[in-house]
Amino acid sequence: MKKVLILGSTGSIGTQALEIIRNNKDKFKVCGLTCRSRIADLMEQIREFEPEAVSVGNAEDAAKVKAEFPHLEIYSGDEGLVEIAKMDCDIVLNSLMGISGLAPTYEAISRGRDIALANKETLVAGGKLITDLCREKGVKLLPVDSEHSAIFQCLEGNGGSACGRAYREPDKATLGRPIRRILLTASGGPFRGRNYDSMKGVTVEQALNHPNWSMGSKITIDSATMMNKGLEVIEARWLFDVPAERIDVHVHPESIVHSMVEFMDGSVMAQMGLPDMKIPIGLALNYPDRLTLLNEFSGKDEDRGTDGSLDLFTTGHELHFEKADRKVFRCIDLAYRSLAEGGSAPVVMNGANEELVAMFLAGKIGFLDIPETIEKVMDRFEVSQPKSVEEILAVDIEARALAKEILG
Repeated sequence: MKKVLILGSTGSIGTQALEIIRNNKDKFKVCGLTCRSRIADLMEQIREFEPEAVSVGNAEDAAKVKAEFPHLEIYSGDEGLVEIAKMDCDIVLNSLMGISGLAPTYEAISRGRDIALANKETLVAGGKLITDLCREKGVKLLPVDSEHSAIFQCLEGNGGSACGRAYREPDKATLGRPIRRILLTASGGPFRGRNYDSMKGVTVEQALNHPNWSMGSKITIDSATMMNKGLEVIEARWLFDVPAERIDVHVHPESIVHSMVEFMDGSVMAQMGLPDMKIPIGLALNYPDRLTLLNEFSGKDEDRGTDGSLDLFTTGHELHFEKADRKVFRCIDLAYRSLAEGGSAPVVMNGANEELVAMFLAGKIGFLDIPETIEKVMDRFEVSQPKSVEEILAVDIEARALAKEILG
């Protein structure tokens, strides 16, 4: 039985993970939970799953939880996330939002815990630091994002896996079966097909209206700007050790093909399925085995797809692929630029983006202020080479401050 620590248990990924655990109590035991502010939801989870420890956003909420559950070990704040990451467990599911996921991930890896990673910013800001530590400690870094899980599944048995140095130069093909390209799919978000000027008056409500996925507000805005895809390019570069020029973004509005890998012999492998995050969550938690998430198929045509499975016959899916319009969705190129510049550049881009998305959600800036201000921050920031979590977080703070300064 695997002992699971869930960082971000009251969010979309965390609650779906707990649903999986609820249905597989013979396989998993929850040892720890964290949340930022949804204390009532956390208390319900504590009652059901009986963790050994929890962490919350502040000391006041910690006191509330302690009064209700005096036997629990309770932490709070960003320091609490790092402390709870030290606890004994088999795997840590990191579904935190933003740069807050970096330090606890580093701490958990340092202690030899496998990581199920749904926090993009950990690798965007700390890619080399994290992947080098994974190799040093022999830790599995298992992707939970649907796209990276798809790539991971395509690579299994084909010359590589997450943090496994999957990429090989073409002239070294005898060392393995190398990747030629990663074809990273994107839904296109709610503004696919729009021109740049038409998005000047976009409202928060419009940007949060994603056509395919139900996600938290920050990641949904990132999907609307397509910064989400830029972050995923950076994440893929570190997860699979593939250079940026071999990662191509393919807009696929149906979200049925979750990503593809092209190999040096011309073969292209794809992972397909209905938009359902329980598939990559379950695979990461139970790796290397798959969980049973569907009922046994009877073999009868009338039963196809009735249990939530993908049925291309009855649903009549047509699958479309198109290039992302980078003149409209400028955040994609900003992400590629940050990879090319290296060092602190992805940290700067990510920090500015987090700050600007929060300002947009609060109604303080316009939608297009996000990419335009990120570019200005990157132009004005001198690239450095942070070598620790502390140095990365210091750069993040500077980038956020500069973004606010530029906007007055």
